[in-house]
Amino acid sequence: MSSIKYKIWMLLPLMAMISCESILDKFPEDKITPETFFTTENELELYSNNFYVACISGTGVFKDYGDIIIQPILEKAISGQRTIPETDSNFDGWGWGALRDINFCLENIYRCQNEEVRNHYEGLARFFRAYFYFVKVRRFGDVPWYDYVIGSADTEALSKPRDSREFVMGKVLEDIDFAIDNLRTQKDVYRVTRWTALALKSRICLFEGTFRKYHGLNDWEKYLRECASASDIFINESGYTVYTAGSTPYFNLFGSLNAEPTEIILAKDYNAALGLTNIVQAFCNSPGEANSGVTKRFVNSYLMKDGSRFTDKSNYETIGFAEEMKNRDPRLTQTIRAAGYVRDDGKKYLPNFKLAKLGYHLKKYDCGVKYDMSSESDLPLFRTAEVYLNCAEAKAELGTLTQDDLNKTINKLRARVNMPNLLMATANANPDPYLKEWYPHVESDDNQGIILEIRRERAIELVMEGFRYYDIMRWKEGKIFEKPFLGIYFPGPGEYDLDGDGTNDVYLYLSTDKGNSSCVDQFEIGGELSLDHEISGNLIIHQSIKRVWNEDKDYLYPIPTKDRILTNGVLTQNPGWNDGLIF
Repeated sequence: MSSIKYKIWMLLPLMAMISCESILDKFPEDKITPETFFTTENELELYSNNFYVACISGTGVFKDYGDIIIQPILEKAISGQRTIPETDSNFDGWGWGALRDINFCLENIYRCQNEEVRNHYEGLARFFRAYFYFVKVRRFGDVPWYDYVIGSADTEALSKPRDSREFVMGKVLEDIDFAIDNLRTQKDVYRVTRWTALALKSRICLFEGTFRKYHGLNDWEKYLRECASASDIFINESGYTVYTAGSTPYFNLFGSLNAEPTEIILAKDYNAALGLTNIVQAFCNSPGEANSGVTKRFVNSYLMKDGSRFTDKSNYETIGFAEEMKNRDPRLTQTIRAAGYVRDDGKKYLPNFKLAKLGYHLKKYDCGVKYDMSSESDLPLFRTAEVYLNCAEAKAELGTLTQDDLNKTINKLRARVNMPNLLMATANANPDPYLKEWYPHVESDDNQGIILEIRRERAIELVMEGFRYYDIMRWKEGKIFEKPFLGIYFPGPGEYDLDGDGTNDVYLYLSTDKGNSSCVDQFEIGGELSLDHEISGNLIIHQSIKRVWNEDKDYLYPIPTKDRILTNGVLTQNPGWNDGLIF
């Protein structure tokens, strides 16, 4: 078992004492006091273990809700059914307990007399404070900034208004820069290091820069330059690279129980022996958790193996499943089930339409049949591929990208799966019309083509890693959620050979004429499965939900009403959200 997992498991009682759900909770003085703690590295490590638990949970990151992976029950942000909550104490909501713990550490860390140790753990705490506020800003926009522990008598602080996005993000940059300068450089796949901090800065600044650019806010160039700089430092100095082992290296990277330190910078550690498991495979393969599949739009975006565009084919919309899987970017069939997929039990597996009702069945993170209900595979939280993509996108948006930049970033990801290089001049000379329709806000300038291609690469490379929803938010492309969620194409009732081996695998029939078939999988059209043209077309789900995206309010979440009431309205509501409160 790894050291961090052991320490976290053994410290659960301590964590229960020192964590809190409210910023008003006081330190348990009868158990542990600042005067007797925070003096040694061991004590700082024990306390800071709580930050990993509270702030960077891997739970659900693979669900990656948005317009690519569509689940049986849509997230309310996607379906247009969001309402204003009374309260929301989650870390990624309006919860502040984790911040209280971080600030408590920072207020007492001076008690450690070892300067190197003190600076490292201050860097660690400020890493997590930067991460905490990044999560808050991307969800709510303006939020109140607190850099000290608030007492119950501090009425002014408790009722303060939201600080501006500009102010808070300036503080976030101060924190992450301190972390970069003071965290240790020794790599550790389960511990935050200088390299994790650089990766986080790359992520934060790409989000903030592109959000500002596409939402018409000031200083977007500043943040994209910071992203490019942090990414370049990471690429040039960290020693991390792309994992390339085996004949299917992209699949192998995620199909390992233990995080691969060649590429993965920070992972969430799981171990069934300690009762620490996740449902990443159940999400794909269990009737209780399984997703509804990957969309046809996403599958269409994968290039052909020779680098040409699948959507340039005249009949791309009506190509059957077996044929559309052939000669594509290998990441496609290393991400979803297709011909030749044999699992560790020796059996052939095809898409299961009962689990993936769009037909495109995810297999990323597959570590074996025994883990389908409960997995102990580590989940990557930061990996080198993301930094490569961040770097290329930031420079493309700034207009400073070069072919050499692409060769040091995205083309390494393509090389992993033997795809041809992405050529900047070629992309800009002929922007993909399919992607232009997908991302209409990308300006029609000299760099439009390469920005679109980088977005293609990002979606393909990072699917099931928790990025998609906020990518759509920062690009201001929320209207995409209104489009139909389509899957595999079928011309009508009949038998279909899904893997091209000459044996039919699935039979679709009408309720009025079931007919006869020997196929194991048989589905009624309009019953268990629906097609978008009733008896022909693409598989479709959630067609009964009228999804409406409001450009004036839906890019930010609403502030909970209870918190607004507690501040007597000093805490203002986000634009467009009417909670009925009058102050």
